[in-house]
Amino acid sequence: MGRNVYVIKDTDGNNIVMINDIIFKGKRGIKWNEVEEYLRSYVGDFYTIADSNEIVYIGSDLPDEYAHSEYTHILKGANEKAKANAAQGLPELIYTATNVMFTENFKSKHQKDAMYGWYKYESRFALPIFGSDDEVERYNVFHVAMIFRHAQDGKKYLYDIMNIKKETSDLFQSEDFTQ
Repeated sequence: MGRNVYVIKDTDGNNIVMINDIIFKGKRGIKWNEVEEYLRSYVGDFYTIADSNEIVYIGSDLPDEYAHSEYTHILKGANEKAKANAAQGLPELIYTATNVMFTENFKSKHQKDAMYGWYKYESRFALPIFGSDDEVERYNVFHVAMIFRHAQDGKKYLYDIMNIKKETSDLFQSEDFTQ
């Protein structure tokens, strides 16, 4: 399945990852096993953060953590749908990550997989809202924290995305996106 994802700038010059297809939907919640399966296609890939030129890897632990973390289990409604569909834009979300914060690892269970600590970056993405005629009415923009673990092998790995917050402004209407 091809991805319909690209990066644009908002009116302030900040990056937004535009995810134009809603592939994970459900009236009674997201089927997280399908999201986990989708994420397996990224395992072994690596991407560069534009601001720092750092390389981030996708490890075999990401699909399970992303789809079944404690944070994922508490999500409902729009935020649940947002996290599931953000999986399509992970390469671009990593590329546009900014505002790094470092935290040391204090949990023994992460002694190897996050031996050198944790890095939190911020990113933004937008998802379309479709009208009854299946045309895009507008886009909802979300802010997200991306968590990277700095492992014993010296590499940084995407661990999860968290703290998904819908932005309150309606910055985008469908007519703004003619390409």
